[in-house]
Amino acid sequence: MARILITSGPTRQYLDPVRYLTNGSSGRMGAALATAALQLEHEVTIVSGPVEVEYPSAAKVVPVVSTEEMLDASRTAFESSDGLIGAAAPCDYRPVHVEDSKIAKTGEPLQLHLIETDDVVATLGAEKDARWVVGFALETEDHRLRALAKLERKHCDLMVSNGVEAMDSHENRVEIISADGEILRSAQGSKLIVAQQILEVVQQRLIDE
Repeated sequence: MARILITSGPTRQYLDPVRYLTNGSSGRMGAALATAALQLEHEVTIVSGPVEVEYPSAAKVVPVVSTEEMLDASRTAFESSDGLIGAAAPCDYRPVHVEDSKIAKTGEPLQLHLIETDDVVATLGAEKDARWVVGFALETEDHRLRALAKLERKHCDLMVSNGVEAMDSHENRVEIISADGEILRSAQGSKLIVAQQILEVVQQRLIDE
């Protein structure tokens, strides 16, 4: 049995008390991965941004909102984990300044000054030591090339490449890429079927080896 940490869903970066930056991640892929891992009798912890999807009751769920909170909670959970599957879609940018009150309309253009957030998977990948890390690369173009670049930059053992059509969908189509750039498997279908294929590769390449 492995202790698997899964990050899931989007994060929110607030501009003021009511407005925020986010994306269309639903958490369905994270939920499917948790289900597939539990089917293999692994112990699962999910660090999740705000979602409406229901996670398996057998998994421990740690709710977060911002990318900073996701990184902090994931770093804590990773300490007692054997591996990470980073299926979340954290916001890549946050505002330099968050207003204390709702931003009022003025009739003039509003300029937002954004800076990059810390990369959750890359940060944990750099700290993994003997643990393993599986990343997800969701791209609109050059899927394989960009997935390979992310695999190296984020210190991943495997990278799952998929397209933007996977976001907020019940289905997915992925390529699972090894650390040396080999396409280990392609999978397509419901997110649970795809998750089971991913966990089968994780089991063979990272857990049982």
